[in-house]
Amino acid sequence: MKTYSVKESEIERRWHVIDAADKVLGKLATEAARLLMGKDKPMFCRHLDTGDYVVIINAEKIRVSGNKLEQKLYHRHSGYPGGFKSIGLEEMLKTKPAWVIEHAVKGMLPKNRLGNSMMKKLKVYAGDSHPHLAQTGAGK
Repeated sequence: MKTYSVKESEIERRWHVIDAADKVLGKLATEAARLLMGKDKPMFCRHLDTGDYVVIINAEKIRVSGNKLEQKLYHRHSGYPGGFKSIGLEEMLKTKPAWVIEHAVKGMLPKNRLGNSMMKKLKVYAGDSHPHLAQTGAGK
């Protein structure tokens, strides 16, 4: 008996729309990462991108548990002396709510070219409208 290996031409991609309103950030990111990697498919293969497209709407209405809204910080450094900056989750949700979800999902994907190709299939929108109605089948 030979081991079956999926080919790039056999991969079927579907579109999933996830409403982030009143969902916890970590659980939503886990669900999106699982769909992007294709772990829900019987033909899952670690070295191929077998995942689906994921559209997340209502990113501005996301919830977090505990005191994360006041305590969670995102850090960055410009590379120059004194270039360290920190911004809280509450402020980030006001300015860039889509980035918060993208950042959480990216941390759950592989850290290589394969993970980069998976991230290209993630579309996050702050409001409830998105331009992918034709792909998701909702426009019929």
